[in-house]
Amino acid sequence: MTTPSTPAGPAPVHPPELPRTPPLRLRGRTFDAARPAVMAIINRTPDSFWGGNRHAALDSALEALRGAVAAGADIVDVGGVRAGQEGEVVDAAEELRRVMPFLEAARGEFPELVLSLDTWRSEVAREAATVGLDLVNDTWAGHDPALVHVAAATGAGMVVSHTGGLPPRTDPVAVRYADAEGEDELAVVRDVLRVLAAGAAAAVEAGVPAERVLIDPTLDFGKTTRHSLTVLRHTGDLAALGYPVLQALSRKDFVGETLDLGPDDRLEGTLAATAVAAWLGATVFRAHDVRATRRVVDMVATIRGDRPPRLAVRGEP
Repeated sequence: MTTPSTPAGPAPVHPPELPRTPPLRLRGRTFDAARPAVMAIINRTPDSFWGGNRHAALDSALEALRGAVAAGADIVDVGGVRAGQEGEVVDAAEELRRVMPFLEAARGEFPELVLSLDTWRSEVAREAATVGLDLVNDTWAGHDPALVHVAAATGAGMVVSHTGGLPPRTDPVAVRYADAEGEDELAVVRDVLRVLAAGAAAAVEAGVPAERVLIDPTLDFGKTTRHSLTVLRHTGDLAALGYPVLQALSRKDFVGETLDLGPDDRLEGTLAATAVAAWLGATVFRAHDVRATRRVVDMVATIRGDRPPRLAVRGEP
């Protein structure tokens, strides 16, 4: 006769082991899992891929700046050149003409605001540093090798990126990743991790303090939609490299191609990707939609247990 087995009790409960990165420190402010940073995008271009962020006129850019600060932006990232190959050719002189008046006005109006410059040119960053630049956002993975040394010499932080070796303003076409381990789905992740680890180490060696080095997998740059989705799922592996992680997800093509939507309709997909990245350890988020992003990352930080609710929890004493 078989004796009935005793039902097992519930499995022990343990706190979730969630990825966390060291804090990012810029202009006396600290950003980490409890205090994620929203980086507002201000494009001083007439041809940005999304019509909602074309601020060729200085008055328009400054109005967008004030709106971003009011909506909860911690960092403002200004760019003077469209990222992709579409649009006009912009030389360094024109890029400076676009970004410098904005940076000067922004620093005067918001002296404590963290200011970032999206550029791959060392001469542009060097001139911009005269207004008190806090971060150099090199979205083209060291194409200008002098750029990191400008950041180090001027005391700015550095965004280290991954573009699969493509030069500035190159759109990815039929991109493939393969290494000694093969051409499997994770080859792109291994390449991103290798390049970002080496780039971050090089930035520190050049003199940028580790607490001011950000790593950015740079989704859509040198990557297909499938690559970008795979790398996003591995944000926790990026966090394990030991540097703060920036995710620039806002209204990007990988969102549009996943959902078959144009730039105007990509907000919800962007916010879903943002929540995933925040849960997996990213702490800085480059965004067009500042208020919505601010609420998402603060909510995720609370769900993760990194920060308390802003108000007393209902029903608690």
